[in-house]
Amino acid sequence: MIAREEALAAVQRNVKNPNLLKHMYAVEAIMRGLAAHFDENPDRWGLAGLVHDIDYDFTANDPQAHSMVAAEILEAMGVDRDIIYAVKSHNPVHGLPRNRKIDKALYAADPLSGLIVAAALIHPDKKLSSIDTQFVLNRFGEKGFARGANREQISSCAELGLDLEQFIAIGLASMQAISDELGL
Repeated sequence: MIAREEALAAVQRNVKNPNLLKHMYAVEAIMRGLAAHFDENPDRWGLAGLVHDIDYDFTANDPQAHSMVAAEILEAMGVDRDIIYAVKSHNPVHGLPRNRKIDKALYAADPLSGLIVAAALIHPDKKLSSIDTQFVLNRFGEKGFARGANREQISSCAELGLDLEQFIAIGLASMQAISDELGL
């Protein structure tokens, strides 16, 4: 498995949008939190979260290419096949089955990070430390709030055996642990 430092350097070479970088750090943190919850390898799961959008600067306007270009980049870097598959299957356009926990976790964690950021940004101090699971859960129920955060995809956490409240709690705590890096 490649080291986080190598993956981070590749991410920073390929992704120039600072908000997208923060999103990728957030998904990495959530994946690490989920790995700890499921007694999985947090480095492997975190790596999947960190690199999942490594191609987005090139493929933002081409959903069919998104995650497939990432797979090519990751293969060239020598990233393990199971991580590459999780990255490919997180894009629902491809219709790839998500059979393993890591696949399901990445698919659900991706939009959760956006929901949590949006919830923090409507708080007066715009800090993750100022919101709790219930606050995020309440925002989840507001259809007009953070429309880009796909509720169905987030709710797929049930496939991991987690209810929405548990999933949000893990995601929020994971992101709060890196709040300085996220600027929140």
